[in-house]
Amino acid sequence: MSTEDLPDYVPINRAHWDRHAAEWVAGGERAWAGEPEWGMWGVPESRLGLLPEEMGGLDAIELGCGTGYGSAWMARRGASVVGIDPSPRQLATARRLRDAHDLDIEFLEGIAESVPRPDATFDFALSEYGAAIWADPYLWIPEAHRVLRPGGRLAFLGTGSWRNVFEPPTLDGAVGETALRPYFGQHRIEWVDMDDDPSIEFNLPVSDWFRLFAQTGFEVLQFFEIQAPASADGVRFAVPAEWARRYPSEQAWVVRKRP
Repeated sequence: MSTEDLPDYVPINRAHWDRHAAEWVAGGERAWAGEPEWGMWGVPESRLGLLPEEMGGLDAIELGCGTGYGSAWMARRGASVVGIDPSPRQLATARRLRDAHDLDIEFLEGIAESVPRPDATFDFALSEYGAAIWADPYLWIPEAHRVLRPGGRLAFLGTGSWRNVFEPPTLDGAVGETALRPYFGQHRIEWVDMDDDPSIEFNLPVSDWFRLFAQTGFEVLQFFEIQAPASADGVRFAVPAEWARRYPSEQAWVVRKRP
């Protein structure tokens, strides 16, 4: 895509992640060195099973790869991996860690809404808080479908649809019990009054996610509403652990492209 053809939110989010890239280096280093665990509560892969156990011979892509730890997890399971992200500074961390861990991963600067690969290139696609919340699902879900082979799977994890209803509009407080946004009709969530640090996220009501998958040509294999573990405490990304034990702060999907 040329710059003028990019969705309007891409330059905003790219600038946001370039500004904050340094804050995610340490977490990226830990994730590259560790076993797969998911989301803000570190749910182990053994509980969710988002990744195939064996990925030898599979072509895989991480959509909105950030520091690239998801790509590393897939490469270690035997996949041939491409990671794509719009933030040059995030990609600089990903490439440095790739070299440090001696893994063969291709990292591309680009967007999940327009992957520079032919149709039916990949067997598996992954996103954790990448395209999953920072790209318009009405653009990136059809694009994931395009680049997957028939029978290929997409797994992604992001913000729970109900969490957006209770989040303070400026992220300067914790998620509570008072509804601050409507549940139905949610799609584009703009954090524009954030001390010159705007960003734009996306989510849908759960029923709209199911409808989008069906219309695109995916079948849903698994849907998880993620609960914080009993051992969790404190507040993470404005979400108190106690709240997240009662309500789904995160959700994850595994869908398959119909033959």
